[in-house]
Amino acid sequence: MATRTTAEQRSLTFLQVAIALQTLAIFFQAVTAGVLLSSSHGEVLHSVGARVMYGASMLYVLAAILAWRPGGGTPRPILYASGFLVLASVQVVLGIAHMPSLHVPLGVLMFGLSVLALGQVLSARFPERSGTRS
Repeated sequence: MATRTTAEQRSLTFLQVAIALQTLAIFFQAVTAGVLLSSSHGEVLHSVGARVMYGASMLYVLAAILAWRPGGGTPRPILYASGFLVLASVQVVLGIAHMPSLHVPLGVLMFGLSVLALGQVLSARFPERSGTRS
């Protein structure tokens, strides 16, 4: 039983890192979008950030699969991660097509969803104790 707990902690930690990386990458995209409006370097930074964000989304899918596999729990995190990868794909297409009227709101939505997913994973990692102080 101790081995299973250790395996669950490792996979959960990898999942936390993957979601945190994804959230940071999307935040970086928001910052570089602002730089894009005011500097010539913004386009390069935003382009590199897009690749990192897409890679982080793929890493999130992998982490969700690895977290699900040892415990045999619900595959719902895999569904969330896959859905996010689809959103990231749409985001890339909208960015390449230069459609900021859809690209920007989708980016805000993705950041919010990523923060929610990170919060959900962190709250599952540290469940509330019934005997805590007020």
